[in-house]
This record gives sequence, C-alpha cells and structure tokens, in this order.
Amino acid sequence: MIRVGQDAVLVEVADAATALDLALWARDRLAVREVVPAARTVLLDGLARPAEVSEELAGWTPGEGLAEEGDPVDVAVHYDGPDLAVVAEAWGIAAEQVPERHAEAQYVVAFCGFAPGFSYLTAREGDGPVPPPVPRRDSPRSRVEPGSVGLAGPFTGIYPTASPGGWQLIGRTDAPLWRPDREPPALLPPGTRVRFVPA
Repeated sequence: MIRVGQDAVLVEVADAATALDLALWARDRLAVREVVPAARTVLLDGLARPAEVSEELAGWTPGEGLAEEGDPVDVAVHYDGPDLAVVAEAWGIAAEQVPERHAEAQYVVAFCGFAPGFSYLTAREGDGPVPPPVPRRDSPRSRVEPGSVGLAGPFTGIYPTASPGGWQLIGRTDAPLWRPDREPPALLPPGTRVRFVPA
C-alpha cells in the first residue's frame, strides 16, 4: 500500500478481478470520496482516516465485493470486424463462430481508462465460458471508429470515440458509451454486468 498525498492510498493487488472486488467492497464500507480500480491497483481517495486504512482493509476478504446488483446492460453488436479471423485463430475456432463464442460469456466492467467512457470488460469466471486471451495487433491502427468492439489480452473494450488503437476489432455497436449530461456519464462504469447481443 502506497500513500498518495494527504488523504489517499494506492492498494496493489494481483489482478483486475481482485481490484474490482476490493473497489466494490471499499465503496460500501469505507469513508472515502472516490474509489478508482485499475488493472492491478485500487486508489482510495479522500479517506477520512488514511493512517488507519490498513486496519480497515484487514476486514476485506477477497470475494466479498463482487456482488453486483441489477440487470446486466445489453450491448447489441454487429459482429463484422476486420479481425475476426485473427481472433478465431487465437481461439482455435472458425471465424463464423467468434460472435457466438464472444456473446455466450458473461462480462463485468473491471475498470475504466484510456478515454472517457472506455471500459475494460472481463469475462466472469463461473458464469459461462471464458474466452482465451487475444494478442494485441503488432502495429496499432491510426484510427479506430467510435463504437468499435475490440479484444486485447483478457479484455473486451468498446471505443467511445475515434482514436488510434491496437486491439483486435470484432464488431461495432451504436451504444451511447459516454454522455456528459448523464449520471454517471459512462454507460458502463466499474462493476456493471454486461451482455453482448449479436445484432
């Protein structure tokens, strides 16, 4: 655990699933202004008693925080991306099987980053098949269109705006990922369960 400023700490954990678990637990149980999960860390900002947070964290048991509530968000996807064959090879299946394989998994938003509204989704262990990791492209594209659905490593992500990107693109969606006039602005904040539905 690393102190950050006067009222925040950065907690290092093993992986994205553990970070999300700790983040959800901390939101419910700690006096904290903001909780920011990442791939292997959780920032606890605005702690009322930062010097005592180690004692409070001792009350967390991994697995207690992943109790997401509410219905999953359905994201309709047109599975017509340019990298279906690459993903199919990584998964050992035919390209036409990629949409079904991707959509049959159950996902949760582990953390957000890269751009406003960009969510890193992981397939949930125990809730169906978990697709194997997919390698990033050797050379990033100079432009990826908004709504593009991509895979990199164990993550699925959706590009909220046009930007460069090195993920393998398998489809596209019209889902409104980021709207500043919405609360929260991100359609898929950390902890949100997601289902991908072939359009």
